[in-house]
Amino acid sequence: MQLVFSSVLSMSMQSAIELGVFDIIAKAGPGAKLSSSEIAAHIGSGTRNSEAPMMLDRIPRLLASYSILSCSVVANEEDGSDSQRVYSIGPVSNYFVTDEDGVSLGPMMALSQDKVVLESWSQLKDAVVEGGIPFNRVHGKHSFEFNQVFNTTIFNHTNIVTKKILHLYKGFEKITLLVDVGGGVEHVGGDMFASVPSGDAIFKKLILHDWRDQHCLKLLENCYNAIPDDGKVIIVEALIPVMPETSTAVKSTSQIDVLMMTQNQGGKEQSREEFMALATGAGLVALNMNVLSVIFG
Repeated sequence: MQLVFSSVLSMSMQSAIELGVFDIIAKAGPGAKLSSSEIAAHIGSGTRNSEAPMMLDRIPRLLASYSILSCSVVANEEDGSDSQRVYSIGPVSNYFVTDEDGVSLGPMMALSQDKVVLESWSQLKDAVVEGGIPFNRVHGKHSFEFNQVFNTTIFNHTNIVTKKILHLYKGFEKITLLVDVGGGVEHVGGDMFASVPSGDAIFKKLILHDWRDQHCLKLLENCYNAIPDDGKVIIVEALIPVMPETSTAVKSTSQIDVLMMTQNQGGKEQSREEFMALATGAGLVALNMNVLSVIFG
């Protein structure tokens, strides 16, 4: 039955984010535990719905059943009843709390639950049978043309992931000029499939999974031609195993893999072996694959 009603969890998460539930609890202080009434009192300028606390309680209760929020039962001092549930931030929900840089995984949830994206799934079956990109079949244009929500998502995700990469990977040391292909620090006009600006190192995050293998190969060849003999190409992508696994990481990557199929022609997640084949095919040598665990739960 969890599979049948799987959309309930993601939609409830999105509602909790829009209501500011995670930020409200976090702003109450470290280890804070708030009841639904206390949370409701901090939503925007307040709510005129007298049933809001009761309705709201059912959302974090669901999230707590998935260990997204932590829940405990305490004596109810508000109305004299026996007890009430109170909720606190846990390891998973912490990723949806706006941090000191103003970012969280909230925009990524908003993107995946956006009506524009959700409508793509209605065309997945037909795309398999008839061809085409589900997103394009629905909207008549490519997903990259819907930039605002997408760019906000990538900005937030990159901010979170890059901190972990810099902590775990020391390969950026001694690099004088880093070219971020598909990034957005300083813009250089052009087509990355025609050429890539030269630098000591080339960095690409979540670019290859948008494209067919032949496009990936061409892009990697351009990266190879843009670096000196002692240069490097740094690629940040998810790895999908050849044999399906039941770990949290593989489940997440497998979900994104199918999502890529609805958004981009030929877009997919790659296995370790597939990445190595692409890299060697592009002329890259001295390959070093660092598997960094950046798991959001």
